[in-house]
Amino acid sequence: MENQDQSPPFPLVKSQRLNVLPSNPEQNREELPVKQGRFPSWLHRRLPKGNELQQTGKILAQHRLHTVCEEAKCPNLLECWSRKTATFLVMGKECTRNCGFCDIDFSKAPLPLEKDEPHRVAESVKELGLRHVVITMVARDDLPDGGSDHLASVMEEVRRQNPNVTLEVLTSDFAGDRQAWQRILDAAPHIFNHNIETVRSLTPRIRHKATYDRTLELLHYVYTHRPHSGIKVKSGLMVGLGETEEQVYQTLTDLKEAGCDIVTIGQYLQPNRRKLMVKSFISPDVFKKYETFGYALGLPYLYCFQIFINLARIGHLLHFLSSQKKDRQILFKLLF
Repeated sequence: MENQDQSPPFPLVKSQRLNVLPSNPEQNREELPVKQGRFPSWLHRRLPKGNELQQTGKILAQHRLHTVCEEAKCPNLLECWSRKTATFLVMGKECTRNCGFCDIDFSKAPLPLEKDEPHRVAESVKELGLRHVVITMVARDDLPDGGSDHLASVMEEVRRQNPNVTLEVLTSDFAGDRQAWQRILDAAPHIFNHNIETVRSLTPRIRHKATYDRTLELLHYVYTHRPHSGIKVKSGLMVGLGETEEQVYQTLTDLKEAGCDIVTIGQYLQPNRRKLMVKSFISPDVFKKYETFGYALGLPYLYCFQIFINLARIGHLLHFLSSQKKDRQILFKLLF
């Protein structure tokens, strides 16, 4: 007897949000390594070689750890993991915020914190042989302190087991809780990073709960309360979401006035069809304009590239910051 169910085996395409990309602004040139496609050539990357990629994944899986590389679908995952490095994502893989650009799972009631997570992160750092460690977090608005004490515990355990590493932390805004900000600052990261993500006018559509002014307030707090200038204040933003060049210039100005030492700017890439679409592919010439403007403002370190600076090379940045003899041109060669 024939199957009477005539419904299609998969959802119809028209019921899904199509992944519509902006037009490729690049002219088709014969000397390009690949023919012109949906993405401009400056976003293309070579696949890494070697078995370090699998080794990194194995170590992280053994210690039951999450990474922002996986959960947020970072385009640098292959390169970073092939060099045995990753950004640790602590306090679970479910976030209490649902930002328009981020692919991390959303939940109003994430799982409880795991008390042994600081030890597992520290052990992984040791096994991976990392020199520079980056720890980020999901927003935990369900916790009274936003998870600040747990994050600080992770940082302290990593430093205890790996005293020679440099430590970077990428935090939420902890809903404006200054005691939480101070708890992280007391744990003394080498880099305190909190991303502003986008320009002021786009913030309400792109960020969930976080505000433009609160981000500037947090960055300025770190700048004014850090015990010494060796703790660098860092922030980053994405472009290609519909902002204007003038708005980016204003954001750079705001970050400089807040006290930032390091600013990164990179191309936004849509992680899945449910997230905000890319409005435009920003050309290398425009990134160069942002860099020139930032240095003219007096920002000490500004990295404007189509793909965000990846963790496989970020360790060189710390060595540069600790040396007064190198200049930006040498740093550029180290990183890229």
